Order: sequence, then structure tokens, then C-alpha cells
Amino acid sequence: MKFGVADYGMNVYEGGLFDIEQRLEDLKKIGYDGTERLEAVSPSDAIQKAALYRRCGADFATCRGPSVQTGTEWTAALGKEYVWVQVGGGSFDAFCRQASTQAQLAKRWGIKVALHNHMGSAVETQQQLEEFLKRCADCWLLFDTAHLAATSGDCLAIAEKYADRIVALHLKDWIMTKPELGLDKWPQRGRFCELGAGNIGLDNAAVLKTVAKKGFDGWVHVEQDSHLQDPIKDLAVSRKYLRDAGF
Repeated sequence: MKFGVADYGMNVYEGGLFDIEQRLEDLKKIGYDGTERLEAVSPSDAIQKAALYRRCGADFATCRGPSVQTGTEWTAALGKEYVWVQVGGGSFDAFCRQASTQAQLAKRWGIKVALHNHMGSAVETQQQLEEFLKRCADCWLLFDTAHLAATSGDCLAIAEKYADRIVALHLKDWIMTKPELGLDKWPQRGRFCELGAGNIGLDNAAVLKTVAKKGFDGWVHVEQDSHLQDPIKDLAVSRKYLRDAGF
């Protein structure tokens, strides 16, 4: 397995990504192999940044360009495995249909299309997730544990049942503060936190051990969308949690 950081929360806390080299150096020091996404605006930018990752001894899992097509092509050209489902959606039916179309087209480039389950999206509950995987046989899963657990989903059950559909993991934890609010107000229901610090009974170590036993050997991305202090401190705590679990 490779252990990276989905660094959206770092960008929120810091106000953006100002120095990718410094970020990679900081993450390497606390035990991460890189970040999930290389963000590029042109082919030359993608190549330059990929070279920088290599020089830093770091890696990335996917590339996002200015359009779905460019992101797909650059991800394939850089030898990476997957891109996110990135469609307009609308109704659940339309979302599934469009995601399947994206997946079929990505096959031409030899890469996979992975759904990132997420509160506030077309696929947020366990029922919706399982229905999506049933309908969209060509799509894979970028499994986000806290986004599912915070909707009362059973992460261990998903890990056990769909390990062979998981292309990568987003390991996260969640502190629920206002469970009386509905999912339509999910950002006000709580906040993301370091692995092991949540209060919703989410056992990320057990999820990881479950998929590992079933042969998963892909990217594991730690993500914390909302940092209350220097993100490196939070991410170091999460990396220790994983080490203590045997990873």
C-alpha cells in the first residue's frame, strides 16, 4: 500500500497551495508517500509537476486537469490508475447513467473511474452507495469512510462486501456535534478530525485491515477537511494511528 494525503483540508486551512515542493517535503517527513491529486493546467504543467514529485521522492494517485477529458488523458499518460467520477448528475438515475458513460470512455485510456461517496452528493448513504455499485458495473469506488459513517453507514460491511471494487481509500474521522440536524445540513452536524479522534464509532483501522486481508494494495489517502491547527500536526497524529494499527 501507499499512504498519501488528500490535501483539500490543507488548502482550506492555508488558503491555497503555494509551494508544492515544501508540502511534499513536509508530508514525507511525517511518513506519507505523497498526495492524491496532481493539479495541472496544461500538459507541460503536468509533466513539470510530475517531475517535481519524483525529485522529492513522492508520488500521486491521479491527475486533475481543466476538463474531464484532459484529466483522463493526463492521468493515463502519467501511468496512474484512476480518476474521480465527475459528471453533472441531476437525478440519481442521471448520475448513474452519466458515471457509467464516463467509465466506458475512460476504458479507452486504460484507466478506472471511481466514485467518491460524499455527504451532500448524489451518493451519500449506504443504500445509495450499494445501488450505485449495482447499477454502474464499470465504476470503481474511492471509499470515503467518514462520509459514510456520518450517515450511519456500516463501513466494515462495505469494506467486506466490496473490497474488490475499491480502487483507493479516503480514511477520515468525524466528530458529531448536532445529530438532530438532517443530512441536508451536514456541514453543521459536525466536523472532520484526526483518525481515532471521532465520536461516531468509526474504526478506520478495522476497515483497512479488512480490505488488506482481501488483497487491497492501493492508495490509502488520509483526509481531514477541517483543520483547527497546523495540518501537519493533525496529519502526523493520523499517521501514528495507522502505524499503531500495523501500517
